[in-house]
Amino acid sequence: MALKVSRRGLVPPFIVMDVMRAANARDAAARTPDERCIHLEVGQPGTKAPAVVRAAAAAALESDRLGYTEALGIPELRARIARHYRERYGVTVPEGRIAITAGSSGAFLIGFLAAFEAGDRVALADPGYPAYRNILTALSLDAVGLPADREHRFQPTPALLERAGNLAGLIVASPANPTGSMLRPAELKALVEWCRARGVRLVSDEIYHGITYGETAATALQFGDDAFVINSFSKYYSMTGWRLGWMVVPPDLARSVEVLAQNLFISPPTLAQRAAIAAFDAAAECDANVASYRTNRDLLLARLPEAGFREFASPDGAFYLYADVGHMTNDSEEFCRRMLAEAGVAATPGTDFDPERGRRFVRFSFAGTTADMEEAARRLKAWRR
Repeated sequence: MALKVSRRGLVPPFIVMDVMRAANARDAAARTPDERCIHLEVGQPGTKAPAVVRAAAAAALESDRLGYTEALGIPELRARIARHYRERYGVTVPEGRIAITAGSSGAFLIGFLAAFEAGDRVALADPGYPAYRNILTALSLDAVGLPADREHRFQPTPALLERAGNLAGLIVASPANPTGSMLRPAELKALVEWCRARGVRLVSDEIYHGITYGETAATALQFGDDAFVINSFSKYYSMTGWRLGWMVVPPDLARSVEVLAQNLFISPPTLAQRAAIAAFDAAAECDANVASYRTNRDLLLARLPEAGFREFASPDGAFYLYADVGHMTNDSEEFCRRMLAEAGVAATPGTDFDPERGRRFVRFSFAGTTADMEEAARRLKAWRR
């Protein structure tokens, strides 16, 4: 007799990770530097964690026994995050509403469990970060895609929400993955107020805050305290592998979040927490990284049209270009396989972010070195010649 297999585990793959595996296999087989892959697939800074973070980690390894911490994280880090919100956004957040998590992924898992019941409908923009949809599905929630368009920079609008039917939640991201687009403060405020008026729980993904190329990103906390606000040390602070994030929790869900954190994770990684306190003193180093991302973005925007990539979403933040390749293919997955095999450039097919319309889009990450961006542009121009 066959053993039971849960349908909740049968979620679609996170395609970018499959692309990364294929790209790494190509690198392993490379015989010369010219045969190595140019990695534009993964949204991961090409820089190390800030020097002060690495020094703090080394000190903690020598002086701290690195045992369990409180489920919501060490008080010193929570206090430093509260100070960060006062200094950057001018909002006051009690330390008791700040939860440190195992990456932003841990925050999404705990937040969804605390806010929603099985079967609830939670809206998100298409295109959007695929793990939103897949985590919701694994938790027996109904992910409701909002077909966002170029006119609104692929962000959700109240009009789209009105057509979506009864909802329990809405996920927004600004800057967004894969588009890099941002919600203007008035637009974010309108979504906050729409959700509040209808009893819809808002989840605001703010993990790319700090990586913007003009206007500073607004936080949902500027418009009330009833949204989950999720952030991470991965992107701006270049700490992806440290697996540390945080969330600002609505007051009515604070205890639920704490109990879930206790049972699901016990505590966040202790070494990463001790080191992360210093991250907020590394603004100069982190802002220098952002300046390099801007250089990379501008280089690709200038050079990719030479290879036929002409239409992009508004890359106002993050480190992605979401390119419309509909004039070259209607199968972005096969297009990316060929790009890797024939040009040695790894990129992510749009189907990872939009199951319906993503066949005509490709995402490039420009978080690597400027030299890699130049080489990628050269290879792609030669490939499309």
